[in-house]
Amino acid sequence: MTRVWFDQPLETVATFWRVIRRDGVTLGFTAHDRDLWFEGTAHRAAPGMVPSAIRRSAGFEPDSAEVQGALSHDALSAFDLAIGRFDGARVMIGLVDWESLETHVVYRGTIGAVNEEAGTFTADLVSRKSELQRDPVPRTSPSCRAEFCGPGCTLSPARFDHTGQLISFDPVQNAAAVTTGATLASLAGGRLRWLDGPYAGQTAGIIGISAGRLLLDNPLDQVPPAETRVLLREGCDRRLETCATRFANAVNFQGEPHLPGNDLITRYPSAPQ
Repeated sequence: MTRVWFDQPLETVATFWRVIRRDGVTLGFTAHDRDLWFEGTAHRAAPGMVPSAIRRSAGFEPDSAEVQGALSHDALSAFDLAIGRFDGARVMIGLVDWESLETHVVYRGTIGAVNEEAGTFTADLVSRKSELQRDPVPRTSPSCRAEFCGPGCTLSPARFDHTGQLISFDPVQNAAAVTTGATLASLAGGRLRWLDGPYAGQTAGIIGISAGRLLLDNPLDQVPPAETRVLLREGCDRRLETCATRFANAVNFQGEPHLPGNDLITRYPSAPQ
């Protein structure tokens, strides 16, 4: 039987919210005065963090919601918010009976914009209905649209992942010198994942190679210590020639390199040489 919530003068009900970050870390919180364990997740008592009004509609426009709280909990820090650990994290907000541990989810979405000020934060939530506004039809492109070693590419990531250690980091150039068994040239266009240190679990794109160092796309606020372990993924320039000669994977190339472009009507014929 489906429970009818708030049909009694007094209810043993509290709100809860669960955050599933993109790195796999799951955090649970509740407005109850003690920690609760349900659905395989520990929900820590966080009275200072509350969801605001949640607007739900029967139409296709995205529902709106917001979460406000204090940066005093061990699992929430200004540094983690600033470096993007919670960007794009999935969020569930609902009700829980703290005696029977029955639950009811009233909102599902992802974290959008996060603002931090004077020890508090405000996070705008994007409902799952926003996915209905995304155009699922791929656009033609001369380069490959698939993520390297991802869906559509079909290559095994184990073949192109290499472990290494940080030798030094130059914050001015945003460049990392690392020890690894891979050739630096093969890492251009790839990515670096920090395995420990202050940025553990975070990923940075490798936009180029300079003076034997990896140039990263996102600047770091803190300099990682030497010997920090990293996981390096080789890169791909998404050209058909590279896909065929380097990876022998042209059959899975997700692009149209020979399709005429929009400038076809502006081209002029040229006399044969």
